[in-house]
Amino acid sequence: MSPARQRIADVLDRAATRNAITAVIILNAILLGLETSDTAMAAAGGLILALDALCLTIFVFEIAAKLYAHRMAFFRNGWNLFDFAVVAIALVPASEGFSVLRALRILRVLRVISIAPRLRRVVEAFLTALPGMASVFLLMALIFYIGAVMSTKLFGDAFPDWFGTLGESAYTLFQVMTLESWSMGIVRPVMEVYPLAWVFFVPFILMTTFAVVNLVVGLIVNSMQDAHEEEDAATRDAYRDEVLARLEAIEERLRARDS
Repeated sequence: MSPARQRIADVLDRAATRNAITAVIILNAILLGLETSDTAMAAAGGLILALDALCLTIFVFEIAAKLYAHRMAFFRNGWNLFDFAVVAIALVPASEGFSVLRALRILRVLRVISIAPRLRRVVEAFLTALPGMASVFLLMALIFYIGAVMSTKLFGDAFPDWFGTLGESAYTLFQVMTLESWSMGIVRPVMEVYPLAWVFFVPFILMTTFAVVNLVVGLIVNSMQDAHEEEDAATRDAYRDEVLARLEAIEERLRARDS
């Protein structure tokens, strides 16, 4: 790496630079929120749009500086690719066909994750847990499919709005799993027609809400613990290497002095 590229890389790695970018991200999030307010836009719409454009310009210059400093190595870092995609979405022309992509400009707020190490560890732990969560989600899908078929057959005739089709039954069961108005809103009305309906709903809640969902939480917690342990181990190894390097340097100076 050339001296100029190294200097730019050092500047980008400074804590002050990261804090400044974080401040711009937060400011940009506030501005994007203000753009949704008719009152704010009527009072200071020009200033808000100008500041939003300034924030985007800073992000573009930051990405360009990283590309200049790291060249192709920039694309080997997943967080750099994330930042690049988020900023690229903001540069899409505001035409009618791309209006949805323009609405995704708020995703720039997620750049805080790539800047803040603690948030980054949480996301990395979640991604690490995904392979283990796949089997849990498959189990959940099987339970929902079985429950949807059974509830459609059992309750579909009397409650077509909730259990008339397989999709409606699955959505109703999802509401039951989240415990949102599940008793007074769904189960008790069903029990007025089918008194033994609790025999279906209570085991379903026990299996999904209190068992399978807690398995997902447990996997994420274990992944976060593993990530913290790996980080602690890396910190200890780095400290040990630094101490050994200092001891070797002291030993070499002593040998040079004795000779």
